[in-house]
Amino acid sequence: MAAPTADIGLIGLAVMGENLVLNMESHGYTVAVYNRTTAKVDEFVNGRGKGKKFVGAKTPEEFVASIKRPRKIMMLVKAGKAVDDSIAMVAPFLEKGDILIDGGNTHFPDTGRRMHALAAQGIRFVGSGVSGGEEGALKGPSIMPGGDATAWPEVKPIFQAIAAKVKDSDGKEAACCDWVGPEGSGHFVKMVHNGIEYGDMQLICEVYNLLKDLTGMAPAEMSTVFTKWNKGVLDSYLIEITSDILAFTDPDTKQPMVDVILDTAGQKGTGKWTVDASTDNGVPLTLVAEAVFSRCLSAQKDERVAASKVLAGPAIQKITDKDQFIADVEMALYAAKIVSYAQGYALMAAQAKASGWELNNGGIALMWRGGCIIRSAFLSKIKDAFDKNPKLVNLMVDPYFAAELGKAQSGWRRAVMAAAANGIPLPAISSALSYYDGYRTARLPANLLQAQRDFFGAHTYERLDQPRGKFFHTNWTGRGGNTTSNAYNA
Repeated sequence: MAAPTADIGLIGLAVMGENLVLNMESHGYTVAVYNRTTAKVDEFVNGRGKGKKFVGAKTPEEFVASIKRPRKIMMLVKAGKAVDDSIAMVAPFLEKGDILIDGGNTHFPDTGRRMHALAAQGIRFVGSGVSGGEEGALKGPSIMPGGDATAWPEVKPIFQAIAAKVKDSDGKEAACCDWVGPEGSGHFVKMVHNGIEYGDMQLICEVYNLLKDLTGMAPAEMSTVFTKWNKGVLDSYLIEITSDILAFTDPDTKQPMVDVILDTAGQKGTGKWTVDASTDNGVPLTLVAEAVFSRCLSAQKDERVAASKVLAGPAIQKITDKDQFIADVEMALYAAKIVSYAQGYALMAAQAKASGWELNNGGIALMWRGGCIIRSAFLSKIKDAFDKNPKLVNLMVDPYFAAELGKAQSGWRRAVMAAAANGIPLPAISSALSYYDGYRTARLPANLLQAQRDFFGAHTYERLDQPRGKFFHTNWTGRGGNTTSNAYNA
């Protein structure tokens, strides 16, 4: 068998895999490629990869043998069974010290499980989030690796070479890739990224709906508004592409393309995983939860159409001061976006504490500054906040963001009131406002809730006039006893 020539190997020549290996090759690396459907290997090597430094393999054994030691093999396959199948396929040919990398959207507990199982065989495992879509994979994605830390020096040169580049706070070029932490932390951070992505997209959709219904603006006019917003505090990839989408005309009907697309949204599960993690950790992730449920509601198209003929709502009153309303909506979007990131970072902090991980929050913000779907100028301010105070408990209480929320909230409230008065659903933006108001409220009505729990279930309560951690029970009816439940969980 010929001597190994490839610097790294990749399994899975779908859209992301194909573009990622072209990115690697363009940075001087020789890449071995393998796909379960081997015809895809020939198609790629003789197509987009023709004349380039690729080694096409027809069998797993041939694929592994073509890679220099310690072998670095990346898998870009569907999460779940396909990852385990790919591992099982190449594992018999690997040696101690070789590195397997899962670059898909894997649920983070699976990454931890695989890392520990492979470590017993001497194989180093990395779970790495990759964001940026097709264009990012080709030109520079955001990469979030975690797992066996001894693998990082081996994969770092390749990953940081192919990752997106941004300027750090000192004006120096930095790669949107750094080591996240142990076990499934890389995939966890990518999962939270995707949850925030769900939230950002829902926020933008709600703003689009507000402008459409309350100002009567056509998509092309809204495109101009989004273009303007993209030059200010909302400067981001999703605002940019929304402007492009709203300006696009369907070549068949000559109508705005957005107007001919059915209003039912799909999802692949990462948003749900994020919400599941928030409930597991007791962290309110209200905005992302509403974004997930909004997609679920959109899928109930036939029910909604039927309900629209039965359920009454207010007649929509068009906004008279359009310029002021546009400014209010911009502030609502900006403020809700701050809340979304605050909730996401709170979730990462809770999971890190529960798992014993050390996460660099400022470094994560830098990784998200370029290449990924949620990339935005706004993230540099998040990095600054965590660099100044690594133990910041909530992004909203950072002096900069607290001041920004203060400036934005009047417009934010007016936008929410206008939506409620006109019967326009605004689940993510309004839930963000409720979270903001809840978080800044020193005394919430949970005292009554705890009294209810104690009344029907003897769950006990704490008192304002007694030390924390001391619990009490009241015999509310005079018929109960003194036995209490041990299920209290504040």
